[in-house]
Amino acid sequence: MLKPLADRVLIEPAPAEEKTASGIIIPDTAKEKPLQGKVVAVGPGKKDEPMTVQAGDSVLYGQYSGTEIKLDGNTYLIMRESDVYGIIKN
Repeated sequence: MLKPLADRVLIEPAPAEEKTASGIIIPDTAKEKPLQGKVVAVGPGKKDEPMTVQAGDSVLYGQYSGTEIKLDGNTYLIMRESDVYGIIKN
């Protein structure tokens, strides 16, 4: 597994919606990029800026945030913690 550096977080994006609420199947080309996911790993933070998110947190992030990377056949996003909008609490 990848260990992020500084204030970066590794996120596993939530799966894209497969169909609409009315049951219409969405083709791959029309699926919107998910805007939420689960934090898999976090860096140690920066000096005087500790990390707020933790591994296991469900988070919201910007549509164009992060860099997509593939590890062990899975797709993840790596981004700065400042690109995360918030933590989803249940």
